[in-house]
Amino acid sequence: MDSSEMNCDRLLETAKQLGCEILNNEPLSRHTTFKLGGNCIAMIEVGSADALKELIRCAKDDKIRYYVLGKGSNVLFDDRGFDGVVLHIGAAMSQVSFVDDTTVSVQAGCSLMKLCRCALDNSLTGLEFAYGIPGTVGGAVFMNAGAYGGEIKDIIKSCTVVTADGEVETLTAQQLEMGYRSSSIQKTGAVVCEAVFELEKGEKAEIEAKMEELMGRRKDKQPLDLPNAGSTFKRPEGFFAGKLIQDCGLRGFKVGGAQVSQKHCGFVVNADNASSADVVSLIEQVQKIVLKETGQFLECEVRIVPFDEKSEVK
Repeated sequence: MDSSEMNCDRLLETAKQLGCEILNNEPLSRHTTFKLGGNCIAMIEVGSADALKELIRCAKDDKIRYYVLGKGSNVLFDDRGFDGVVLHIGAAMSQVSFVDDTTVSVQAGCSLMKLCRCALDNSLTGLEFAYGIPGTVGGAVFMNAGAYGGEIKDIIKSCTVVTADGEVETLTAQQLEMGYRSSSIQKTGAVVCEAVFELEKGEKAEIEAKMEELMGRRKDKQPLDLPNAGSTFKRPEGFFAGKLIQDCGLRGFKVGGAQVSQKHCGFVVNADNASSADVVSLIEQVQKIVLKETGQFLECEVRIVPFDEKSEVK
């Protein structure tokens, strides 16, 4: 990491001047739901959209490799870590404010759980599907998160981003081009700062009952007791990834400490002090076996982040 560390001085000084907390040589395993990954050169706690803009501009000017991280619920870092700086969007950017009675503006670092509870407190319906998704608003918009028949694209009105060039832009729902676990942001390298959602007035008791019902279904069907990154594979059109994996006899299949969940075959879990390499190897083997047995290729939904730009992501 020596060459990158030498180049980071101005970026870290900029972060300091902006009032951002800096964590040097931070273990990424502390910031991902897989509980895996080595250290990054530094992690910067981003406090505002303006700070994010300045940090991205500085990183680009100095050719510093960076990665933007929220709650780390859909990410797998390399065992060697990340040879660059992580820009963490979390509690310092988690404000929720109301535009009017049914329109809510939310900063990217706000957790979906917090947002859902806020909607409940104000008798607003439309977000029940997201209750229990362990990510932030920024990640949810980036991936067009969804569950139980609902998706972010159903409720989003607009989104403010910082572009890869360090410019602030506001995108309409149409410009976000949201599809199944996809958005235009994934192609442009922009970073979500804030999103505006259009909800509807509802009955608080009914909203709460629906949220609790969906949370109960999650607890019954998903391996919430073991570190994981949610659904590991995207759903092939006309099929369910978990069913394909199960039909291939892979329930409980292990590589090192990584395992296909005994509870839900669509999840890979960190069952026994797994390494990131264990998880990657398991994913590859599941893909090969399912393709051979069923003819269906399972595209990985988890974002696998290589140690450096030269590392090959298999």
